[in-house]
Amino acid sequence: MISNEAQIVREVLIARGLETPLQENGMSSEQKYERIKSLMTEVVGTLGLDLSDDSLAETPHRIAKMYVNEIFAGLDYARFPKMALIENKMQVEEMVKVRDISVVSTCEHHFVTIDGVAKVAYIPDQTIIGLSKINRIVRFFAQRPQVQERLTQQILVALQTLLGTDNVAVSISAVHYCVKSRGVMDANSQTETTALGGSFKSNARTRAEFLG
Repeated sequence: MISNEAQIVREVLIARGLETPLQENGMSSEQKYERIKSLMTEVVGTLGLDLSDDSLAETPHRIAKMYVNEIFAGLDYARFPKMALIENKMQVEEMVKVRDISVVSTCEHHFVTIDGVAKVAYIPDQTIIGLSKINRIVRFFAQRPQVQERLTQQILVALQTLLGTDNVAVSISAVHYCVKSRGVMDANSQTETTALGGSFKSNARTRAEFLG
Protein backbone atom coordinates (compact mmCIF):
# COMPACT_ATOMS: atom_id res chain seq x y z
CA MET A 1 0.00 0.00 0.00
CA ILE A 2 1.22 3.49 -0.86
CA SER A 3 1.27 5.94 2.06
CA ASN A 4 -0.36 9.37 1.84
CA GLU A 5 3.07 11.02 1.94
CA ALA A 6 4.33 8.86 -0.93
CA GLN A 7 1.23 9.56 -3.01
CA ILE A 8 1.52 13.32 -2.49
CA VAL A 9 5.23 13.33 -3.39
CA ARG A 10 4.53 11.27 -6.50
CA GLU A 11 1.76 13.61 -7.65
CA VAL A 12 3.94 16.69 -7.19
CA LEU A 13 6.82 15.11 -9.12
CA ILE A 14 4.48 14.19 -11.97
CA ALA A 15 3.00 17.69 -12.06
CA ARG A 16 6.47 19.23 -12.27
CA GLY A 17 7.72 16.81 -14.92
CA LEU A 18 10.30 15.35 -12.55
CA GLU A 19 9.00 11.81 -12.15
CA THR A 20 11.13 8.98 -13.48
CA PRO A 21 9.62 7.86 -16.84
CA LEU A 22 7.38 4.99 -15.75
CA GLN A 23 4.82 2.83 -17.50
CA GLU A 24 2.52 0.71 -15.36
CA ASN A 25 2.55 -2.89 -16.58
CA GLY A 26 0.38 -4.42 -13.86
CA MET A 27 3.06 -6.92 -12.85
CA SER A 28 3.66 -7.86 -9.23
CA SER A 29 7.16 -7.97 -7.78
CA GLU A 30 7.17 -11.75 -8.09
CA GLN A 31 6.08 -11.56 -11.74
CA LYS A 32 8.77 -9.01 -12.49
CA TYR A 33 11.34 -11.26 -10.83
CA GLU A 34 10.30 -14.31 -12.88
CA ARG A 35 10.27 -12.35 -16.14
CA ILE A 36 13.67 -10.73 -15.55
CA LYS A 37 15.16 -14.07 -14.50
CA SER A 38 13.96 -15.62 -17.75
CA LEU A 39 15.27 -12.77 -19.87
CA MET A 40 18.64 -12.71 -18.10
CA THR A 41 18.97 -16.43 -18.71
CA GLU A 42 18.76 -15.60 -22.42
CA VAL A 43 21.25 -12.75 -22.10
CA VAL A 44 23.82 -14.83 -20.25
CA GLY A 45 23.41 -17.68 -22.71
CA THR A 46 23.65 -15.31 -25.67
CA LEU A 47 26.99 -14.08 -24.36
CA GLY A 48 28.19 -17.67 -24.64
CA LEU A 49 28.47 -18.32 -20.92
CA ASP A 50 27.79 -21.81 -19.60
CA LEU A 51 24.83 -21.68 -17.19
CA SER A 52 25.48 -25.26 -16.12
CA ASP A 53 28.66 -24.09 -14.39
CA ASP A 54 28.10 -23.78 -10.64
CA SER A 55 29.51 -20.24 -10.63
CA LEU A 56 27.00 -19.03 -13.24
CA ALA A 57 23.96 -21.19 -12.58
CA GLU A 58 22.33 -18.72 -10.17
CA THR A 59 23.35 -15.53 -12.03
CA PRO A 60 19.93 -14.86 -13.66
CA HIS A 61 18.26 -15.40 -10.27
CA ARG A 62 20.71 -13.05 -8.54
CA ILE A 63 20.27 -10.31 -11.13
CA ALA A 64 16.47 -10.53 -11.09
CA LYS A 65 16.35 -10.44 -7.29
CA MET A 66 18.81 -7.54 -7.20
CA TYR A 67 16.85 -5.50 -9.74
CA VAL A 68 13.44 -5.94 -8.12
CA ASN A 69 14.33 -5.91 -4.41
CA GLU A 70 17.47 -3.81 -4.21
CA ILE A 71 18.92 -1.45 -6.80
CA PHE A 72 15.57 -0.59 -8.44
CA ALA A 73 13.39 -0.84 -5.33
CA GLY A 74 12.75 2.92 -5.52
CA LEU A 75 10.47 2.38 -8.51
CA ASP A 76 7.85 1.05 -6.09
CA TYR A 77 6.20 3.82 -4.04
CA ALA A 78 4.98 1.19 -1.60
CA ARG A 79 8.62 1.17 -0.43
CA PHE A 80 8.70 4.94 0.19
CA PRO A 81 10.21 5.56 3.65
CA LYS A 82 7.84 5.95 6.57
CA MET A 83 8.01 9.56 7.63
CA ALA A 84 8.78 10.95 11.08
CA LEU A 85 7.51 14.52 10.76
CA ILE A 86 7.52 16.52 13.99
CA GLU A 87 5.91 19.82 14.90
CA ASN A 88 8.58 22.47 15.24
CA LYS A 89 7.79 23.24 18.88
CA MET A 90 11.41 24.21 19.49
CA GLN A 91 11.01 26.95 16.89
CA VAL A 92 14.20 25.97 15.11
CA GLU A 93 15.01 28.70 12.58
CA GLU A 94 18.57 27.89 11.58
CA MET A 95 19.78 25.58 8.86
CA VAL A 96 19.75 21.82 9.41
CA LYS A 97 22.36 20.18 7.19
CA VAL A 98 23.23 16.52 6.65
CA ARG A 99 26.37 15.89 4.61
CA ASP A 100 28.28 12.88 3.25
CA ILE A 101 25.11 10.88 2.60
CA SER A 102 26.02 7.81 0.56
CA VAL A 103 24.50 7.77 -2.92
CA VAL A 104 24.59 4.56 -4.94
CA SER A 105 22.40 4.69 -8.01
CA THR A 106 22.27 3.30 -11.55
CA CYS A 107 22.73 5.19 -14.80
CA GLU A 108 19.53 4.78 -16.82
CA HIS A 109 21.47 4.95 -20.10
CA HIS A 110 23.80 2.00 -19.48
CA PHE A 111 22.57 0.36 -16.24
CA VAL A 112 25.94 0.77 -14.52
CA THR A 113 26.73 2.30 -11.15
CA ILE A 114 26.63 5.93 -10.05
CA ASP A 115 28.60 6.26 -6.81
CA GLY A 116 28.83 9.42 -4.75
CA VAL A 117 27.74 11.54 -1.80
CA ALA A 118 24.92 13.99 -1.18
CA LYS A 119 24.53 17.03 1.01
CA VAL A 120 21.01 18.07 2.04
CA ALA A 121 19.88 21.06 4.08
CA TYR A 122 16.66 22.78 5.05
CA ILE A 123 15.48 25.66 7.17
CA PRO A 124 12.50 24.51 9.25
CA ASP A 125 9.13 26.22 9.16
CA GLN A 126 6.31 24.45 11.00
CA THR A 127 7.77 20.97 10.66
CA ILE A 128 11.06 19.17 11.21
CA ILE A 129 11.97 15.70 10.01
CA GLY A 130 13.81 12.81 11.65
CA LEU A 131 17.40 13.04 10.41
CA SER A 132 17.61 9.44 9.20
CA LYS A 133 14.58 10.07 7.00
CA ILE A 134 16.63 12.46 4.89
CA ASN A 135 19.11 9.65 4.20
CA ARG A 136 16.26 7.28 3.43
CA ILE A 137 14.66 9.67 0.94
CA VAL A 138 17.99 10.06 -0.83
CA ARG A 139 18.34 6.30 -0.97
CA PHE A 140 14.76 5.77 -2.21
CA PHE A 141 15.18 8.01 -5.23
CA ALA A 142 18.71 6.69 -5.87
CA GLN A 143 17.35 3.13 -6.11
CA ARG A 144 16.12 3.70 -9.66
CA PRO A 145 17.58 3.99 -13.12
CA GLN A 146 18.59 7.65 -12.93
CA VAL A 147 20.22 10.71 -14.36
CA GLN A 148 21.92 12.71 -11.64
CA GLU A 149 20.18 15.97 -12.52
CA ARG A 150 16.73 14.43 -12.03
CA LEU A 151 17.78 12.61 -8.86
CA THR A 152 18.90 15.90 -7.30
CA GLN A 153 15.62 17.59 -8.17
CA GLN A 154 13.50 14.66 -6.94
CA ILE A 155 15.11 14.76 -3.51
CA LEU A 156 14.61 18.54 -3.33
CA VAL A 157 10.94 18.46 -4.31
CA ALA A 158 10.14 15.48 -2.07
CA LEU A 159 11.57 17.27 0.97
CA GLN A 160 9.92 20.58 0.08
CA THR A 161 6.58 18.77 -0.19
CA LEU A 162 6.96 16.86 3.07
CA LEU A 163 8.34 19.78 5.09
CA GLY A 164 5.97 22.41 3.72
CA THR A 165 8.76 24.84 2.89
CA ASP A 166 10.71 25.88 -0.20
CA ASN A 167 13.84 26.35 1.92
CA VAL A 168 15.59 23.12 0.92
CA ALA A 169 18.90 22.52 -0.84
CA VAL A 170 20.48 19.39 -2.30
CA SER A 171 23.94 18.83 -3.74
CA ILE A 172 25.35 15.58 -5.16
CA SER A 173 28.89 14.73 -6.26
CA ALA A 174 29.27 11.37 -7.96
CA VAL A 175 31.39 9.14 -10.15
CA HIS A 176 29.54 7.66 -13.13
CA TYR A 177 30.79 4.24 -14.15
CA CYS A 178 29.39 4.76 -17.65
CA VAL A 179 32.22 7.31 -17.89
CA LYS A 180 34.76 5.49 -15.72
CA SER A 181 34.47 1.89 -16.93
CA ARG A 182 33.42 2.31 -20.58
CA GLY A 183 33.41 4.87 -23.37
CA VAL A 184 35.93 7.60 -22.54
CA MET A 185 37.12 5.54 -19.52
CA ASP A 186 37.95 8.57 -17.37
CA ALA A 187 38.60 7.32 -13.85
CA ASN A 188 39.07 10.74 -12.28
CA SER A 189 36.14 12.98 -13.22
CA GLN A 190 33.14 13.57 -10.96
CA THR A 191 29.78 15.13 -11.71
CA GLU A 192 28.34 17.75 -9.37
CA THR A 193 24.70 18.84 -9.37
CA THR A 194 22.85 21.26 -7.11
CA ALA A 195 19.17 22.05 -6.59
CA LEU A 196 18.27 25.10 -4.51
CA GLY A 197 14.92 26.32 -3.22
CA GLY A 198 13.65 29.35 -1.33
CA SER A 199 16.27 31.30 0.60
CA PHE A 200 19.01 28.93 -0.59
CA LYS A 201 18.46 30.38 -4.05
CA SER A 202 17.60 33.98 -3.14
CA ASN A 203 20.01 34.63 -0.26
CA ALA A 204 23.72 34.59 -1.12
CA ARG A 205 24.85 34.06 2.50
CA THR A 206 22.50 31.10 3.01
CA ARG A 207 23.62 29.59 -0.27
CA ALA A 208 27.30 30.05 0.63
CA GLU A 209 26.76 28.45 4.05
CA PHE A 210 25.20 25.40 2.40
CA LEU A 211 27.78 25.04 -0.33
CA GLY A 212 30.73 25.72 1.98
